[in-house]
Amino acid sequence: MARQLTFDLPALQALGRDDFFVSPNNAGAVAMIESWQNWPSRKLLLIGPEGAGKTHLAHVWASLSGAAIVQACDLTEIDIPKLAQSPVAVENIPAIAGLTTAQDALFHLHNLALAEGQSLLFTGTGEAQTWGLTLPDLLSRMQGTPAVALGAPDDDLLAAVLMKLFADRQLNPRPDVLAYLTKHMERSFSAARAIVADLDTIALSEGREVSRKLASEVLERQADLF
Repeated sequence: MARQLTFDLPALQALGRDDFFVSPNNAGAVAMIESWQNWPSRKLLLIGPEGAGKTHLAHVWASLSGAAIVQACDLTEIDIPKLAQSPVAVENIPAIAGLTTAQDALFHLHNLALAEGQSLLFTGTGEAQTWGLTLPDLLSRMQGTPAVALGAPDDDLLAAVLMKLFADRQLNPRPDVLAYLTKHMERSFSAARAIVADLDTIALSEGREVSRKLASEVLERQADLF
């Protein structure tokens, strides 16, 4: 069978509130995002494993609050006083571990935004003390910020995440694919993203439908890599 050319194009992510599936493992985080005007000290840490939905919820919060969303590693290229004039979501704080200038910028953003009466959302994996921040004043402020966690997925949430990932890539798996994957795959969001990406690539390049058989092949292939 002739193989089709494939292109590594990003999937179009749906990041609205209606696209976020609420389960017992993330309901607390969703409630905190939706009640953002009541945050203690006007700031919040949103933590959880890779792919858990932190970016999605940051976008939900931005739509509610009018916040800007920036990556922590980009702060050195941004006008901090101007940014501090509105609510801000700073994503992936652990990425600036060891980056002194970026940590300085985040420290000043934190202080300026709060002084202006604005709200701040920070995202990262794990607890703040594990982020590798080396600026003591910044670390103390992160550790003193209320935190809410996104947990590992249960069956319903994992199925919902898979459905969203398929929809983002405009894939239509056969009805038995979701049940098969949720039963046999590694129970993590990062695994879900890798599996759907592989299914998309193989289905397109080989002209195959996203079936249980193809899902089984992808799981076996990924197991051989580890």
